[in-house]
Amino acid sequence: MVKKFLNIIHKEFSGLHEAAFLLAFSSLCSQLLALLRDHLLAGTFGASKTLDIYYAAFRLPDFVYVTIASFVSVTVLIPFLISKIEKKDYLAAREFLNSIFTIFCLVMIAVSAILYFFIPYLTKILAPGFSPADQLQLVTFTRILLWSPFLLGLSNLLGSVTQSLRKFFVYALSPLLYNIGIIVGVTLFYPVLGNVGLVWGVVLGAVLHLLIQLPVLWRQGFFPSLTRSINWSVIGQVVMISLPRTITLATSQLATIVLISMASLMKTGSIAIFNFSFNLQSVPLSIVGVSYSVAAFPALAKMFSSHDEEGYLAQVGNAIRHIFFWSFIFTVLFIVLRAQIVRVILGAGHFNWGDTRLTAACLALFAISIVAQSLCQLIIRAYYAAGKTLTPLIINVVSAGIIVALAFVLQYWFETSVLFRYWLEELLRVSDLPGTAILILPLAFSLGLIFNALVHWVFFQIDFARFPHAIIRSCRQILSAALLAGGGTYGALNLLESLVNIHTTLGIFLQGFLAGLVGLAVFVVILFIFKNVEIEEVTYALTQKFWKTRVVSSGPEGL
Repeated sequence: MVKKFLNIIHKEFSGLHEAAFLLAFSSLCSQLLALLRDHLLAGTFGASKTLDIYYAAFRLPDFVYVTIASFVSVTVLIPFLISKIEKKDYLAAREFLNSIFTIFCLVMIAVSAILYFFIPYLTKILAPGFSPADQLQLVTFTRILLWSPFLLGLSNLLGSVTQSLRKFFVYALSPLLYNIGIIVGVTLFYPVLGNVGLVWGVVLGAVLHLLIQLPVLWRQGFFPSLTRSINWSVIGQVVMISLPRTITLATSQLATIVLISMASLMKTGSIAIFNFSFNLQSVPLSIVGVSYSVAAFPALAKMFSSHDEEGYLAQVGNAIRHIFFWSFIFTVLFIVLRAQIVRVILGAGHFNWGDTRLTAACLALFAISIVAQSLCQLIIRAYYAAGKTLTPLIINVVSAGIIVALAFVLQYWFETSVLFRYWLEELLRVSDLPGTAILILPLAFSLGLIFNALVHWVFFQIDFARFPHAIIRSCRQILSAALLAGGGTYGALNLLESLVNIHTTLGIFLQGFLAGLVGLAVFVVILFIFKNVEIEEVTYALTQKFWKTRVVSSGPEGL
């Protein structure tokens, strides 16, 4: 058993679908743990001020993570490492890794030390609606969470090596361990340490996220170390390539900070509801968009560096078709089953029915952009694989600006236009609840991301080549099947309402689960009737026992 586990750890996954399915399965497991995490948080605290503070405390560390730590992201480092590994220049690869490791550690330590003292001033901007006592707790939480970007940044640095070597299994385990750490914080640290135990659980998760990478790197001879012999020319290249991506991520994070800042001025619990619904919509995004884009990226970087443009475009097109396949049905099911999803996962303890309905409404608004978010994940990585970072930078900066502008415009309309407010509340069936102003934030987010995806789609075809008509045909088939599946799911919900006890968690679960199965069955049948290519490819890929394929071992010199 141990030997089989070690073989899987060191196995090289070379196929797109093999790697994507492995990452998707890992992401599914990670998301299940994340749902357990949110279930525990919701049941323990409800949509409360405590969770508002907890989630607000992530904003500054997350900003540091996506800016400073993005300089050692996998999308930036993988092309450098692959180019050296393909040439068998392992010494140069190790020297490159050591230089990046040294600079990252020095910069992160300096930035964290500076921020530690400025946090009391920054949190007043991040959460202007908090009271002085809440601000004080927010400062404490944020300071502890400064460990997180440092540890996760190191893990990403090491993860770039494991992905370059196509050791996806170890990379796939990291998010599982991260969520386990947070769960430990809720279940073990919180009862002993109080509220501060929640954030120490996050730090523990980040430590585990890092530690799982180390054994493989040690075996492959890529364990990084501090060095005085820094290759400044290579560092300069990484910085120049990373800078546009860093600005891209920073603007997206700033947009989220603005939304959270606006939520802090709304009804207590609004930040918690926003984050709970965002986390729920991230489940299909992680399983589909992130898995396919991460699995495709090393191959895309390799193809582009070897001037295989035809293979590069074919790989992008293949991933797009399968993102459509999975994302459309997820979107429809999440919209139709939103109340069942939220009630089963979060509806316990202090998380009441009003919290459930508002979170479900926000989830529906987030869900309309799942396809767009998944496409953005892939196309942006395709640009990075080609070494072109300016276009994603401009598009994402504009998109972030649109999200922020829409949030303020929609808030103004919501407060001044009775018709708009009535339409939105009635559409999502929350007109009898207080705190419905939170709805404008996920709506602004989704509209901005849909714009982002459309512009990326257009510019990618301008910069590279037009997508084949087969992609558009597949999109039409899959969208039609998904809409019909949504109708089948909705009909099954109404039928099952009289057959199960919807006043119990088990009854709600059975209603949603069985209705979802009906929807999936309709989706699959319709696609087979259409003779859809994607359903045939997915069926074939799922029936292959890829875990029994031969393990590609490293040579005696070690990688």
